[in-house]
Amino acid sequence: MTQQQDAIEFFEPLLADRQKSLGSEHPNTLLTRNNLADAYRAAGRTADAIAILEPLRDDLERLHGAEHPNTMLIRGNLAGAYQAAGRTQDAIALLEPLLADRDRLAGPKHPDTLATRGSLANAYQAAGRTQDAITIYEPLLAARDKILGAEHPSTLNTRGNLANALQDTGRAQDAIEILEPLRSDLERILGSEHPDTLASRGNLANAYQAAGRGKDAIEILEQLRTDLERILGDEHPDTLASRGNLASAYQAARRLEDAIALSEPLLADRERVLGAEHPDTLVSRANLAGAYQAAERTQDAITILEPLLADQGRTLGGEHPNTLSTRANLANAYQDAGRTQDAIALLEPLITEQGRTLGADHLATLNTRNNLANAYQDAGRTQDTIGVLEPLLADRERILGAEHPNTLRTRNNLAIVYMDAGRNDAAIAIYEPLLPALERVLGAEHPDTVGSRNNLANAYAAAGRAEDADRLLGRTGDEIFDTGQPKQGPSLFDVS
Repeated sequence: MTQQQDAIEFFEPLLADRQKSLGSEHPNTLLTRNNLADAYRAAGRTADAIAILEPLRDDLERLHGAEHPNTMLIRGNLAGAYQAAGRTQDAIALLEPLLADRDRLAGPKHPDTLATRGSLANAYQAAGRTQDAITIYEPLLAARDKILGAEHPSTLNTRGNLANALQDTGRAQDAIEILEPLRSDLERILGSEHPDTLASRGNLANAYQAAGRGKDAIEILEQLRTDLERILGDEHPDTLASRGNLASAYQAARRLEDAIALSEPLLADRERVLGAEHPDTLVSRANLAGAYQAAERTQDAITILEPLLADQGRTLGGEHPNTLSTRANLANAYQDAGRTQDAIALLEPLITEQGRTLGADHLATLNTRNNLANAYQDAGRTQDTIGVLEPLLADRERILGAEHPNTLRTRNNLAIVYMDAGRNDAAIAIYEPLLPALERVLGAEHPDTVGSRNNLANAYAAAGRAEDADRLLGRTGDEIFDTGQPKQGPSLFDVS
């Protein structure tokens, strides 16, 4: 943080001096305005960066035209600032015409054109348009491989971005098949201690975790934390980030006390090193609340999330993705605390706002729709639950694919609600093809597979098909359960 603050303290008086002596439209003044914006953005002060870049773009368009190289550079920088501020749709609105201009003026193979294609793919991915991102990344990787070479940093970066996008669509194994050799290549080309190499190890750990290989993920992250502390120091932002990632891995592995033991001092360190309102510090507050909630310390989570939501709204803006995420997390905490109506009051408008700012197909928007269905179910509003889940299932099949874990969970959830509504035949029609899909994707002994197997048996029993229920569960006739009131397995609502 000191380096970024030093840059700000250098450029602020320099800009004032150049505006006074040279004028606001002198080339050197224009350059300094951009440099100060870059410094603000690096320090997490995206609103200050945008406040410089928007009039700077307008001035350059007026002085030189929209297609001047300097103007196009600032158009790209402004798009990057929008994305950093969570204004993904605004970033896309800038990048799409910028890519068309670069393609027309410089040609599809020019490095600046390739870079803009990469930025647009990144924005699509941030907006939840992951398949659109993959559609760009795949030919972009081939083009960079051919034009720049397989070992150029931009080519290596695109390999990593493609892997991350594949992981977001549930193709964790495909991501691993890219990331494992990428890590080796980065170690050979850049060295084992280069920041990009270290980052690739973290990305591989994330893919392992997504693939259910939690132990492998934790093994990488524990060693990565040690290496970063040695190479960069205990208080470097990347070191602090690695501690947060390790805490998240512990939480996913249900090592909740370990997660909390890392998260509490991490929050204190980030407040001291980065400041209480730095975006990373705010993320640590959210993550600690998540660990408390997972440990059933719901009131402790709410105690963090309520002021966090106010602070994020003030510093990041009400429509920043992190602010929206905190609203969703607070709703989940309210629901866990039995405050179902408070949860619904947060979730219903949140869906509309996420659809407007992130896009209707963004994963966060889909998750909020799922969580609203869960809240409706807890409130006994069965028909409203079905009214949310039926179109959500269609959307998840279209966006994520029929066998993505969240799509499979939505199918299970819809079947559970059909049973609640007495529509046992409709539930069975979902469960029968769902069970082999879960066995194929997650494995026969995965908790979600076991839950759906039990749910199908319950649906058979409720429909008077006790023999089918016993055959499914491998029971004898003496073990037949009462079919008058079926006992359902746990709901698989994902609340991420």
